[in-house]
Amino acid sequence: AGEARLGTDESAFIAILSAQNYNQLRLIFNEYQKVSGHPIEQAIAAEFSGDIRDGLLAIIKSIKNRPAYFAELLYNSMKGFGTRDTDLIRLVVTRSEIDMADIRSAYQQLYGTSLGQAIASDCSGAYKDGLIAIVKGFYH
Repeated sequence: AGEARLGTDESAFIAILSAQNYNQLRLIFNEYQKVSGHPIEQAIAAEFSGDIRDGLLAIIKSIKNRPAYFAELLYNSMKGFGTRDTDLIRLVVTRSEIDMADIRSAYQQLYGTSLGQAIASDCSGAYKDGLIAIVKGFYH
């Protein structure tokens, strides 16, 4: 059910990720790294491929640092040519009353610019103004 074994038992990884709370999983990830000498993400990347690998890595990233995970998703929705508007709107709206302040901080730390500035440079008009207002929240 893991590294250095023939085949991969996907159900073992999924059972662990779905049966423990976030604090327990963080402890498991830390212990895994102590025992194996590398992060759990490295084992997942080596043992899995395709959508299951991507899904497990996203879950682990979210568990380790939820604000950074969502900051990365927001960044990815705006990077490159064009904006993935549906993703950007969904992320801003769904996180706005949950942890947007933490996501704003993580975004600034990871990308060296504020989330509001990133939106302002990528969007325009009332759409831009609306997203920035939601990102700033009601307290600024």
